[in-house]
Amino acid sequence: MLIDYDMPLWRPPSEANSFILQVTLGCSFNRCSFCSMYRTKQFVVRSLESIRAEIQTIARAYPGVRRVFLADGDALAAPTEHLLEILNILSATFPRLERVASYALPANLLKKSVDELRQLREAGLTLLYYGIETGSADLLKRISKGATPEVMITGLTKAKQAGLTLSATVILGLGGQRYWREHIDATADLVNQVALDYLSTLQLMIDPSIHEEFHRKFREPFQLQDDQALLEEQARLIARLQPPAPLTFRSNHASNALALAGTLPQDRERLLDILTAALAGQLSLRPDWLRGY
Repeated sequence: MLIDYDMPLWRPPSEANSFILQVTLGCSFNRCSFCSMYRTKQFVVRSLESIRAEIQTIARAYPGVRRVFLADGDALAAPTEHLLEILNILSATFPRLERVASYALPANLLKKSVDELRQLREAGLTLLYYGIETGSADLLKRISKGATPEVMITGLTKAKQAGLTLSATVILGLGGQRYWREHIDATADLVNQVALDYLSTLQLMIDPSIHEEFHRKFREPFQLQDDQALLEEQARLIARLQPPAPLTFRSNHASNALALAGTLPQDRERLLDILTAALAGQLSLRPDWLRGY
């Protein structure tokens, strides 16, 4: 390994072939009750000197880098000036660079102005991965997301105004057996108010290390959905999505029981037909041992 990464290291599935550059370590919020990704880390914005050195190391070995993902979970929490310097170094170092991406937390988009986000876009940051998780105000409190639906709509709208591409995720099963309809309906309502470019679903998987915390913060007994119920959630979500612009939809993350791909609204009926067949037992689901984050 050319870089001594601070582990654990996470990235979206679509960044598998990207140069992963740890601009920050950990997550500045780090309190979502369903997420254990950065619980072992203290949040730090890394120095420009250390980041420049890593860029130069990769450039010597792989000068043809085309994609870069800014890690860890909260690179956008770094000061705008710091990020602009990093983006300028990347642009100057990799002449074939096509895309720079990052995760974005609700607080990130709330704190940065449209002008700041536009500056980052013009410097080369083109794609943001954003965890909506749910559009339900009640469930957002229960999972300690640290945001309301209104805050997320405001932030995502700002990012679109700045010209950024948005890839959002929602988590099937997050409402459990009691609140699943509220979860799906409110999520569809939120998504329908923002011009996302990509939308993906994940299935809820709680790491054993935060199992007790998740159930305690939910404030009442939480009963997991089975695969049949999760497929029904997926169908209800797809049926209710009316995006303001064509939306690329995916459920190909390894946590999902069934991989789907299409563009909404044009592929809605095809996707619903696949789900109907799966619910009838006519299609095989991904076995449990192949699922994970």
